[in-house]
Amino acid sequence: MSGDGESAYAAAGVDYSTLDAGKRLALTEALASSAALAAHGGRALDVSRGEPAFVFEFDGRAFAFVMEGLGTKAVASRQVAEQLGINRFDAVAVDTVAAIVNDLCCVGALPLVVNAYFATGSSDWYRNAEWHQALVRGWSEACATAGATWGGGESPSLPGLVAAEDIELAGSAVGALPAGRAPILGQDLAPGDEIVMVASSGLHANGASLARMVAERLPGGWATPLPSGRAYGDALLDPSIVYAPLVAALADADVPVSYYSHVTGHGLLKLMRPDRRLTYRITALPEVPEVLAFLAEQAGMDAHQAYSTLNMGSGYAVYAPAGTGTRIVEIARGLGLDALVAGAVEEGPRQVVVEPVGVVYADSELDLTPDR
Repeated sequence: MSGDGESAYAAAGVDYSTLDAGKRLALTEALASSAALAAHGGRALDVSRGEPAFVFEFDGRAFAFVMEGLGTKAVASRQVAEQLGINRFDAVAVDTVAAIVNDLCCVGALPLVVNAYFATGSSDWYRNAEWHQALVRGWSEACATAGATWGGGESPSLPGLVAAEDIELAGSAVGALPAGRAPILGQDLAPGDEIVMVASSGLHANGASLARMVAERLPGGWATPLPSGRAYGDALLDPSIVYAPLVAALADADVPVSYYSHVTGHGLLKLMRPDRRLTYRITALPEVPEVLAFLAEQAGMDAHQAYSTLNMGSGYAVYAPAGTGTRIVEIARGLGLDALVAGAVEEGPRQVVVEPVGVVYADSELDLTPDR
């Protein structure tokens, strides 16, 4: 497959410029509702609007709420099951919970309750007991990893909206900041802060529509072997990493954290999510998972496109004061996570400079802030 990688992703149905405009409009309207929380004795932290999770306060304690969806990776799971005979619905359940709680943890909150949304195109989806059991098992295990209670959820049948053979996965979560801790919203970011990159396990929850389009164009489809010999579809469905234990461990160890970034949609562009005039300089990167290198190559993406679309091996970023990065890496590795001190925050224009691949992302390439 050749051609413009950015256009390829838009052709797969994902155009970030259009999506971001819709997000900004919704966030601007949402701002007007903050007074309703005050009527109940709470307070909305409007500065959190545009961050991965919404933060609010009651009785002097800060809480966070988030809703997230998996996208079309469950479609890939069904297609891989049909072509390769591999049941990975447990993995896509983990992906969904990880998408939810990893966003929640970005503001420093630890998950309390996770709810599920399983929407099928037909109730017949549940007749495949192996798929259903794997889905429930994966969701339960991921909640346990995150330290959260699975509270319940919704399982509508939506014929005409969801394809009869498929399931849409999403969910929501509420979490709490550790007592006495302020939410992490970028207010403490400063030049000199170190940026620690924690490795991903592969695709995670972003890029599945592009991955499916690539599979459709490969002669072997999902069975196409990667250079290692592993099937493309099998590698693509490796479950996401749940980073909540790392956030909890850093809080328990009183490690000062200036900011967290969950590297999903927009790739490394998300490193400049804070609405701050700062430069984020990356001088080292985690190894790119084989399946992501293959996907970027087959989609015809150059480095600028690949690193602003896929995670390319970086799953979570932790920003912390100078001299703290090594300690964060040690704690991450103690949890079985690969991590490295990848760069630093500098004075300068709002941009991300990714030196190892020769890419610079300008301020204008990411805007998720509402009109205030």
